Amino acid sequence: MVYSANEKRYDSMVYNRVGKSGLKLPAVSLGLWHNFGDNGDFETMKRICFTAFDNGITHFDLANNYGPQPGAAERNFGRILKEDLGIYRDELIISTKAGYDMWRGPYGNFGSRKYLLASLDQSLMRIGLPYVDIFYHHRMDKDTPLEETMGALASAVRSGKALYVGLSNYDGKTLEEATRILNEERVPFIINQNRYSIFDRTIEKNGLLETSRRLNKGIICFSPLEQGILTDRYLHGIPADSRVRTDGRFLKETSITPEKIEKVAALNEVAANRGQTLAQMALAWDLKDSAVSSVVIGASRPEQVLDNIGAVKNTAFDEEELAKIDRIVGVSRS
Repeated sequence: MVYSANEKRYDSMVYNRVGKSGLKLPAVSLGLWHNFGDNGDFETMKRICFTAFDNGITHFDLANNYGPQPGAAERNFGRILKEDLGIYRDELIISTKAGYDMWRGPYGNFGSRKYLLASLDQSLMRIGLPYVDIFYHHRMDKDTPLEETMGALASAVRSGKALYVGLSNYDGKTLEEATRILNEERVPFIINQNRYSIFDRTIEKNGLLETSRRLNKGIICFSPLEQGILTDRYLHGIPADSRVRTDGRFLKETSITPEKIEKVAALNEVAANRGQTLAQMALAWDLKDSAVSSVVIGASRPEQVLDNIGAVKNTAFDEEELAKIDRIVGVSRS
């Protein structure tokens, strides 16, 4: 059966401007980090993507190494584009990244010009597109001159293979220097992708959040649900079909301690008082900050997408709520 997108797909999603650029992203984006590899069910992948787009999620976030195996997520998404979503290409924001280990030898990792531009060509081939909307450098590289890495991003734009560039997993100091270089290159650098959640406040401590605000660069947050911990999924033990049991690469059983679950239960009560699920409140907590353009969610089934997009209905928090959340997780408010 040929897929036809929901005609009301833009009616309820919120779209936020990315920094001071002309681009807007949906408040909730779909990440293909998990569940789109060779070990996934292709029909489920399709239904997840269709549910996302039918409800206004226009941004699909990839990286060269998303799998398993590396490259699998791009290849599977490329098939979905070719078979169904491709007719809506101009309504979609498709991003990919390079920076982590991708192929053997000295040229398949980090931030060299050789690696980044070769990786982008490979990504475009797997996805089946002439360009991506956003191309990210995936992590800082202390051994490659920043000028070389930023120059490679500039070349990606000038070649027509990327419309915008972004940085992922950078800190505030390196972001500032990268911005200077990219401004000199006149490259449309607009966005930072970093981990940020109620539990993980790293970008508040390493200068990334403050520097992004000052330089008018957007932020898109990954792992806002802490790999599923910031949901009600683990409140009563570890389910047999959970990511911990089926794919232990990122979320470890040792991370789900009694102390953490006690905090999750308390946060769940705060969410209930707001009329939200815990997942919705955790996403809304990221989106409360005007510097945050979007949050990246993962999903193993369409129903999770539908629950998560409910977060956009209420992203406002009063001071009492924020203070209580901070007390629960043990964060001192400055």
